[in-house]
Amino acid sequence: MIRVDPSSPEISTEELRDILTNGGRVIVLDVRTAADRAEWSIPGSQHIDAYDALQAGDPRALAGVELAHGVPVVTVCNAGATSQIAMRQLREQGYQAVSLKGGMNAWSLAWNTAELAFPMNTTTVVQVRRTGKGCLSYIIGNGGEAVVIDAALEPAVYVEVASERGWRITHVVDTHIHADHFSSSRSLAELTTATLHLPRQQRASFPFEPLDEGDTIAIGNSAIRALGTPGHTMESMTYVLDEEALLTGDTLFLSGVGRPDLEASTDEARARAGLLFESLQRLGEFPPAMLVLPGHTDRPVPFDGEPVAMPLGQVIAGVEAMRLTENEFAERILARIPPAPPNHSTIVAFNEAGEMPISDRIDLEAGANRCAVS
Repeated sequence: MIRVDPSSPEISTEELRDILTNGGRVIVLDVRTAADRAEWSIPGSQHIDAYDALQAGDPRALAGVELAHGVPVVTVCNAGATSQIAMRQLREQGYQAVSLKGGMNAWSLAWNTAELAFPMNTTTVVQVRRTGKGCLSYIIGNGGEAVVIDAALEPAVYVEVASERGWRITHVVDTHIHADHFSSSRSLAELTTATLHLPRQQRASFPFEPLDEGDTIAIGNSAIRALGTPGHTMESMTYVLDEEALLTGDTLFLSGVGRPDLEASTDEARARAGLLFESLQRLGEFPPAMLVLPGHTDRPVPFDGEPVAMPLGQVIAGVEAMRLTENEFAERILARIPPAPPNHSTIVAFNEAGEMPISDRIDLEAGANRCAVS
């Protein structure tokens, strides 16, 4: 339960995340425009399109909202200012209301987890999800050791989750150079003295152990095999876990495929679309029961403990682009490219340097991911 303090009328992302993780009773009221909410939102939140009215000072901006009395309310906007106006109006109506500090921009770093077990090799996979932004990273544990793939949160998060399960992080891996979020893989590897692996390429300017097609990382009695799947980026790799799961990065999602155009000219994007088609054909040759564990999802991740995962056969059946000819595929994908992620060139430059911004990470990463094409 939220304790409402009139002298401190805000709640932090960490506090709200803990409440939702533990199943606490709370109403999250999103007061942004419908267009902003469509871009990304907090799972389970209610919505009233009151942003313009609140900004205009309309004292009845929230008059039409119906909320359960006696349940704390967290108001949410983009950056945490307009939600404070909403909070004050709700308090005047007798509600226990607080405003989410930093709004959805700050919420982009909120996270939750889900687990998958692979009994044959006693392997456990923890899916670590940035719930607002849809970034999915993975901690794979076996025999007291762990591999982290596509770290996108503060390194302490992965250390905490691994330590709770008795694992020591020995390897940190990225599937490619990311464009929509900052990679924390280098920082995590330095913190844990783990070996840092990236697909072999000339883009990254910091030390790492390169992975080539067919290379494997052993962890306990499990093996993670590198499979080259260029297209989204030229260096993109999928990691095959014990021939049971495909960690596909941004090559294949559960409802779409990776976009081939970021940091590319028109001709380069078309060439990469051809490579992406070939990569998807390679993935399609795996058994239909292989589990697809993607690097992103296109919707907010609920605090329900259910993994974002699907058997390959179901993914192929649901993603029409997987069933097209090469020419049809390229035409369809290039015609449906969504707007580029905000600040993607800046984010790419940081990731190529293996660095993190000092003060403006939240602002640079704000917004949902836009890596998929359906």
